[in-house]
Amino acid sequence: MGRNLPWRQTEDPWQILVSEVMLQQTQASRVAEAYSRFLDRFPDPASAARADAAEMLIAWSGLGYNNRALRLREAARIIEAAGWPTTAETLRSLPGVGPYTAAAVACFAFGEQVPAVDTNLRRVLSRWVGRPLDGRDLADVAANVLATGAAADWNQAVMDLGATLCRPREPACRSCPVASWCTRPDVYAAPRTQGRFDGSIRQARGAVLRCLISHGHVHRSNLIESVPAVRVEDALKGLIRDGIVVEDADCVTLVD
Repeated sequence: MGRNLPWRQTEDPWQILVSEVMLQQTQASRVAEAYSRFLDRFPDPASAARADAAEMLIAWSGLGYNNRALRLREAARIIEAAGWPTTAETLRSLPGVGPYTAAAVACFAFGEQVPAVDTNLRRVLSRWVGRPLDGRDLADVAANVLATGAAADWNQAVMDLGATLCRPREPACRSCPVASWCTRPDVYAAPRTQGRFDGSIRQARGAVLRCLISHGHVHRSNLIESVPAVRVEDALKGLIRDGIVVEDADCVTLVD
């Protein structure tokens, strides 16, 4: 049942951090395609810290939510300057690293015995105890059932259980090896699906970034005329707000 994923074959903190940031809002199948390519270009924090924005975004191509790439670069610069944080608590000081990502890196790279609670793990635990879990309730249940001394294996096993059998819709209860533990398999309805891509802000943001990567800098009026995507103006405003691009005298460029 366990999934054969490339980031499962390493304890290198940089490789694990890269994979977890990629997985934040992207399916594992798409991450698997980009993961090795990205690490070939940026094998360690030092190489990422030296990169300019265009280099990072090119390596990140196809994953979407491009601000993750620039936050990862900022994290690499902090790591290069100050060394690695090694606990779930201290890893949260890095840009773009939230509670789950911090716990995953702390557990899989540094051996900290902490639960890494992603969506799959939350769903499995909610069904085991028979109620939707969230917040402190979820954290307490996860800590109580964690297999102490084998946190990495436990986290990965429960994540895989949620991804392959204990699915949001139509869980495969008859095939589940721990079905006898389950109180209510109907608990925790499927999360809302992501909106359509065509015509979305995400599509427009991607089009704007591709144009800037190709041309370096573009006048705002030319950008809006040349990018073949609707909602370009809104996308551009969002990219400026997120610190991915800057505008000076109507000339738009990627951040340095």
